[in-house]
Amino acid sequence: MNDKSSNNPVDVEGIEKLMQSAQIASGETGEMKSLLSSLPAPTPTSPPAGGGSRKNNKKKKRNNKKQAAANSNAQEPTNSNAVTLQENPALNLQVLKNALSAAWEMNGESSKPQQKVWEFWDTQPVPKLGDTVDEIGKIEPDREDVRQTPFSLPSGFDWDTLDLSSQSQLEEVYKLLNENYVEDEDNMFRFDYSADFLQWALRPPGWVQDWHCGVRVKKNGLLVGFISAVPAMIKVYDRRQRMVEINFLCVHKKLRAKRVAPVLIREITRRVNQRGIFQATYTAGVLLPKPVAKCRYFHRPLNPKKLVAIKFSHIGRNQTMQRLLKLMRLPEEPQIKGLRLMENKDVPACHQLLTTQLAKFSLSPVFMPDEVAHYFIPRDGIITTYVVENENNVVTDMASFFTLPSSVMHNSEHSTMKAAYSYYTVATSVSLKDLVKDMLIMAKKTQHDVFNALDLMDNQTYLKDLKFGMGDGNLHYYLYNFKCPEMSEKQVGLVLQ
Repeated sequence: MNDKSSNNPVDVEGIEKLMQSAQIASGETGEMKSLLSSLPAPTPTSPPAGGGSRKNNKKKKRNNKKQAAANSNAQEPTNSNAVTLQENPALNLQVLKNALSAAWEMNGESSKPQQKVWEFWDTQPVPKLGDTVDEIGKIEPDREDVRQTPFSLPSGFDWDTLDLSSQSQLEEVYKLLNENYVEDEDNMFRFDYSADFLQWALRPPGWVQDWHCGVRVKKNGLLVGFISAVPAMIKVYDRRQRMVEINFLCVHKKLRAKRVAPVLIREITRRVNQRGIFQATYTAGVLLPKPVAKCRYFHRPLNPKKLVAIKFSHIGRNQTMQRLLKLMRLPEEPQIKGLRLMENKDVPACHQLLTTQLAKFSLSPVFMPDEVAHYFIPRDGIITTYVVENENNVVTDMASFFTLPSSVMHNSEHSTMKAAYSYYTVATSVSLKDLVKDMLIMAKKTQHDVFNALDLMDNQTYLKDLKFGMGDGNLHYYLYNFKCPEMSEKQVGLVLQ
């Protein structure tokens, strides 16, 4: 979610060099060469400081500073967590293997996903990683004998159906998500969904209360698990399929070893099946069997000084805060003539714009007019939609973003980062770049700190020019009980909250 590195680099290059020196004596060249070739590109590190007097150390530091000043491509400082090895003529091959194994694990490549045993997902109607899918359609036929009783939970827990019209129950869901939902890998940021945001996301036209599924502790009634579904018509290539969008799967941190999440998925599947729906779509940052597409978030700083202070982003080499502020400066007011907030009267025009635009993509929602009204009419602090109206009072363009703050962990100065997320944008009379630039301006005017966008649809046409920076994680798109060929990010036209 954030654009800072999530893992400290490992000196794989140093390990590789030592392995090459040792392989002559060991004869073990082929297997290790194959392993090394699949590792991420190494990050250069400075050599470890050798022994010697304080005077010699000072001399080395002066020489290092001179070398750095003379070389514009100077190396980054050594990472304190990087694996570093000193030259040693008495090479121990086993030690090097162990170091390489540690490097592999720290770089997130502990095993090939295709070879992993997926205890839960191998039992579900989804393609396996490594499978080649050429067909479009259901994996399993619709069932007539849907299970009528809930799945069994671990001892001490009960199922519950949440009533989000109840302020107290809505607050319970908010608290569970706020304290236990998605964090970045360094545990520095956590999504902070507001109660009003949850009402917007979980109660669209056709919503079903039974699909707001919770798990409580029997003794005290504490809500410790939640999963939701909302109805949607999804277009997959040339097929339209009635599905649900699965979202907000959350289990209390202290219960994650009890395998509550798979039971939550089975139970929401059962509840959805009872309504005659057997397909679903969902997204996840982690790799599971089997994505139909992979997208990446890009981030455009609106408040660079704050983002650096909370370590969401950083100042690059040969960069200063003053230069960064100048680089990210935006006009004070929007530039497009006729830009205004969307109103109720604009629903038919926006519905037509969205229908035409989303038909171009291989994975996209098919919105009805009442859904356009629900999802796009502006709600303060939740969803913001602008339209462009020409001199003939015709709406020709629209752009939208939703607001999702994140809690900032371990920072004494800032507790929240206010982020805008690009939603759906249709440009016909102006360029997409100019329309999104005005969204950046409006987001900044409403005190957003960063503007996030996925590289799906036509978004790649403006990311570089508008100074978006690439994030450090992927967002995978999945279909449940539905198969189709993999698609590129440019073919994806679906954005989930």
